[in-house]
Amino acid sequence: MTSVKVIISNDQNKVKIPAGIRLLIRRCCHAVLEMENFAGAAEVSVRFVDNEEIKKLNSQYRNIDRETDVLSFPLCENGQYDVNLDTGAKLLGDIVISAEKAFEQAESYNHAIQREIGFLTVHSMLHLLGYDHEGGGIQEVRMREKEETVLTKIGWRRDSSYYMGD
Repeated sequence: MTSVKVIISNDQNKVKIPAGIRLLIRRCCHAVLEMENFAGAAEVSVRFVDNEEIKKLNSQYRNIDRETDVLSFPLCENGQYDVNLDTGAKLLGDIVISAEKAFEQAESYNHAIQREIGFLTVHSMLHLLGYDHEGGGIQEVRMREKEETVLTKIGWRRDSSYYMGD
């Protein structure tokens, strides 16, 4: 069984993070690693920010000058992870979630904030493990299937069909 240390910080004050979200994030991270048969201990950081901060990060690291819902910063290079020398855990990387955007999207998609934050966490964890959807096609479909598999496993099954966007 894989163990994962999840370091969660709330660096925004625009919206109140509901009780139970920290446990949900930890469950999501663990479920992704379990599904992927990840060997050994792992460590990941999850940070809540506001729309202004995520826009800055998106501009700085992706040259996209607009807010987004989540950013992933993987620490894996060529299949090799940095390792925490004190614990031996593989350092997967950082997840940055715009709490404001998560609340906006939960309302827009008419589902609970827990499902939205769960989705964003699972989505980002898959990015940290090397999955990508940017090119579309089978890679995007495979990633979406994995997201839904994990969310269903932890009790947040999708009620409607996929919307792949324009």
